[in-house]
Amino acid sequence: MVQKQLLAATFPIHYTISGAGEAVVLLHGFGQDGAIWQSLKVVLEKQYKVIIPDLPGTGNSESDITGITMETLAENIKLLLDKEQITLCSMIGHSMGGYISLAFAERYGHHLQRLGLFSSMAYADSDQKKEGRKKTIDFLSRHGTAMYLQQSVPKLFSPESNENNPAQIREIIQRYSNLSSASLVHYTEAMMNRPDRTAVLEHFAGPVLFIFGEQDTAIPIDQSLRQSHLPEISYIYIGTHSGHMGMLEETGFCIDAVTYFLSGK
Repeated sequence: MVQKQLLAATFPIHYTISGAGEAVVLLHGFGQDGAIWQSLKVVLEKQYKVIIPDLPGTGNSESDITGITMETLAENIKLLLDKEQITLCSMIGHSMGGYISLAFAERYGHHLQRLGLFSSMAYADSDQKKEGRKKTIDFLSRHGTAMYLQQSVPKLFSPESNENNPAQIREIIQRYSNLSSASLVHYTEAMMNRPDRTAVLEHFAGPVLFIFGEQDTAIPIDQSLRQSHLPEISYIYIGTHSGHMGMLEETGFCIDAVTYFLSGK
């Protein structure tokens, strides 16, 4: 594995590259960093060139991200691919990473062979969801990241995961408690202001992967299923024991889904 940094972007990005073959980009979600993909990376790098960024303001990509949007993030990922001389790749985004993947597909779809949404959706925030985002911004501004994660992270996991693997949830809270609360506020604003991108799914030329958690309270299953009928070719996987964090809750199931999807079978 090689660690690199893209400094020419609007917001500097630290990223890793491992393996060889067709390029696969994995984009993490809100309040996390690229380490969330570790189990999947270990499998994929045996057959693919795996690129995993720490999105700006997370992990090793420390920076002021004032004014960040899903569109500027997509542009920065394009600059990263240009640096690595990659003209065609598959891209899979978890949660907010899916929003970025959709923004990338909207602008640079001809550079994408396959697109994956992992506990993510193409719909814009509803008014109710936006009110929730505003409460998140207020809470982060008043109480900081650590307290926010303590109350929000358990809700990302299914009741089953909370009961059977509380140590894993505590580890996630501890690992990301040092993330800048200002960065999380900027990301929350960017998610709240993103547009509807269902047309991207309708017109995307390649296959689209959907991985959902049946017990996901962040992305309701009815919305997940509704959008999965938009692409011409969809691969749909529903984790019956998962909430929002399937790559940690049902790791083997998610690895099998991604590897089958990338194989093109």
